[in-house]
Amino acid sequence: MMKNSRKLFVCIHNEGYAVSLDVRKIYQGVTDVDAERMGLIRVIDESGEDYLYPKACFAPISLPVSVRQELKLAA
Repeated sequence: MMKNSRKLFVCIHNEGYAVSLDVRKIYQGVTDVDAERMGLIRVIDESGEDYLYPKACFAPISLPVSVRQELKLAA
């Protein structure tokens, strides 16, 4: 089951996903409990579409609200 809760993640490696993921890029993630149980994370790309990737490709990050607003990321 998916909720609309969004978190921020930075891509820490893209082995096997070099075409889809950019290392050091910040991605918005959508909470997906079922995917998390399988060791996956649902992230949104530039087109606005969301895709599943291994959690190991990402690290969660936190940014100040002012930075999130400047970057037009969900609060």
